[in-house]
Parts: sequence; C-alpha cells; structure tokens
Amino acid sequence: MVPPLSSAARETVVQAATPPARPRLLTVRGVGQGAAGKRSRAITSSGRRIGARRPQGDSTGSLHLVETLRAAAGEQPRRRAALQVDGSQGSASLEGTSLDLRPEDIRLAVREGREANLVLFCVDASGSMAARKRMVQVKTAILGLLLDAYRRRDKVGLISFRGSEAELVLPPTNSVDIAATRLDEVPAGGRTPLAEGLLMAADVLRREQLRDPHLRPLLVVVTDGRATAGKDAVARSRRAADFVAGMGVSTVVVDGEQGPLRMGLARQLAEHLHAEHLSVADVTADALTSTVRRVTQRDMVQN
Repeated sequence: MVPPLSSAARETVVQAATPPARPRLLTVRGVGQGAAGKRSRAITSSGRRIGARRPQGDSTGSLHLVETLRAAAGEQPRRRAALQVDGSQGSASLEGTSLDLRPEDIRLAVREGREANLVLFCVDASGSMAARKRMVQVKTAILGLLLDAYRRRDKVGLISFRGSEAELVLPPTNSVDIAATRLDEVPAGGRTPLAEGLLMAADVLRREQLRDPHLRPLLVVVTDGRATAGKDAVARSRRAADFVAGMGVSTVVVDGEQGPLRMGLARQLAEHLHAEHLSVADVTADALTSTVRRVTQRDMVQN
C-alpha cells in the first residue's frame, strides 16, 4: 500500500496549486516488464490478453486455450501420417474427432497491463528560475506530478542544480511524501550548471538500472534551458544532453521560461535529449486541488 501524504505535504500541494491543475500523464516509451503499477505499458501477469507464446524455461502463465488447440490442430496431419508409417507409436487415438494434444502445443497467454516506473526529476533552481511567481508555478507542476506518481506506485528521485553543482536531493525512493517535502526545501538562486544536472541524472539512472533492470526510468528535466555555470557552459550542456539521449531514456523537458520574449533554449535542449517538450502549463492541465482533496480525504478516512 502506498503511504499517505503527510499533513504538511498535503497542505503544501493544495496551497501551491494556483491555478488548480491535474497533471498530464507522462509515460515511458515502448512496453516494459516492470512491477505492476499504473503508468506505462508493460507485459504483466494480469491485464488484457494481446497474444500467446510458447512456455520458456520455468516461465508460468495462464493457458491460452484457443491458441493451444490451434497449434495442436495444425500438427494433426503430420502426426496422423507418422502413425500410419509406424502404428506402434502415438499416445492418443487419432480416429474420428479425437485430438493428439502434446506438451509442445501448449501456449500461454500474453497480457498487457501497466507498470510502475522510476520518475527522476532534474530541477533547475538557478537564479533565472528563482522569480517567486515562476518558482511557485514550477513547484506546483512538480507537486502535481509527484501526486500522480503517488497514485501510480512509482519510485521517485529528485536532483536540484544551481550555483556550480548538482545535488541529489532525494535518492530514488517509494516515499513520495518525502519527495514533496524535499522539493519544498530546495533553495533557488545563482548560476545554472545544466551540464552537471544532466550528468548526475545519467549517473543516478545508470545505478538504478543495475539495481533493477526491469524498472524503466522517466527523466523529467525542469528548466528554462539556460546554461551559465563554468567554461563553455552551453557546449558542455549540449554534450551532456547528447550523452543522456544516447542512453535511450524516455525524457520530458518541462519549459520554465516565461514572458513575451522567449529564447526557446529549453526546446533546443529537448531536441538534443530526444525528449518531449512541454510548458509548465501543458503539464498542469485539469484540476489538481480537487484531486488532492479527494485523495487526501480518502487517506484520512482510511487512517
């Protein structure tokens, strides 16, 4: 059971929601085989039946009766011919409508459901993102995504980058409550070490892949795309983005740039990352406040 959000985290989420919004569903590309959850498509032990397969090794699953009978039916002419050549073989009668069913005919159902994912947030907390109104909107969007992860049984992690370095604020965990609290404590200001943030994300994702190869990651980079820390900051950030893209990670860039004059740097970053590009407004599309209240009221009743 997913632990309920604390009262402090619930209050933070509700107060931050201006305007109210429900987060857009972000998913990992392709079909995985991770633990049961409610986010991305995956081959699971339950869900809708999409095909059949032969048993492999000690694999288990539910019998796909139709495909088993179809496989056996296709072998009947050959098996009848073999019995006619050697009448001493054959474990079952093939006269009339009887069916010679053998272990190699068995087919197991292939089912598609949903899996939980690792959602790793890489958040730009530099001076260009530090304006009060902008940071409130950014944190609101992330809190909405955290609440979504809470409902979908995801594992979450949080990286913040500002000044001259990136910091792993929260190693990947199943505690969305802690993630919401840590997000609220992230300071803002200083230059933008974008390359450091991306490279730390790559390192965290690589370690998590070694721990659980079936846990597929979704990287959410929240930034205005500016890179200002260190020598050749822009070139280094692009090389770092290309490196992350080479890992084949499903990535979303949430663009924090605002105002009538925009440089479009986050969109360029998304191109280097082979990522989907969204504005903060795109991420928060419905009614977060009502969702938070409904979920938290349910949690309070259960507890």
